[in-house]
Amino acid sequence: MTVAPAAARAAMDDHVFRLRAALAAVDTSDLAALAERLWQIGRAGGLVLIAGNGGSAANASHIAVDLGKAALGRPPRAGAPRIRAVALGDASSVMTAWANDDAYETAFAEQVATLAREGDAVLLLSVSGHSPNIVAAAHAAHEAGASVFALLGADGGAVRALADHAIVVPSDDYQVVEDAHLAINHMLTTYIRLALGVAAPRAGSGGTAAARPARPRGARRRR
Repeated sequence: MTVAPAAARAAMDDHVFRLRAALAAVDTSDLAALAERLWQIGRAGGLVLIAGNGGSAANASHIAVDLGKAALGRPPRAGAPRIRAVALGDASSVMTAWANDDAYETAFAEQVATLAREGDAVLLLSVSGHSPNIVAAAHAAHEAGASVFALLGADGGAVRALADHAIVVPSDDYQVVEDAHLAINHMLTTYIRLALGVAAPRAGSGGTAAARPARPRGARRRR
């Protein structure tokens, strides 16, 4: 079956509209506050553990790379503090051992119990905010004395109340929320680059700044 060009374009335009509306509803001052907390933990030598399921697991891996590597610039700034960031889902043998021998619900929490200490941070990603293994990881982080940060969707679910700082993308569309979480990651990374004195990526191409996109009709900042 071939999708009619008009139908394909309409579907893609709709996704772009919904993504822009979701991002516009996130307060960037709230993102900057989260970035500053991550930066202070990282520069003090704290470990940032990141976890999510499915597409959020892929985003967790991406965030670990950006915090630990991309934030340093190219080439890495000599002597700059480095953020130690680890995506728990990347340790597939450890995760599947816990899932097989105990339960999938504990696969992140047990890793947090092993690795997290006071002064560390656990960054949790979930669209629903109700994933049992993410909720369990939040409890384990608190027990270890680590800060709990979260990137969530919908109304934030159970994890929102467990987080010390949560960013909620107000949509229950998994594609839109996961896209928004990845964009948020790049904003967090940009903040850390600025804190390190590394030049941030510039808008536009050829040295010409791109015009700021208009806020989608009906979208409001979350207060």
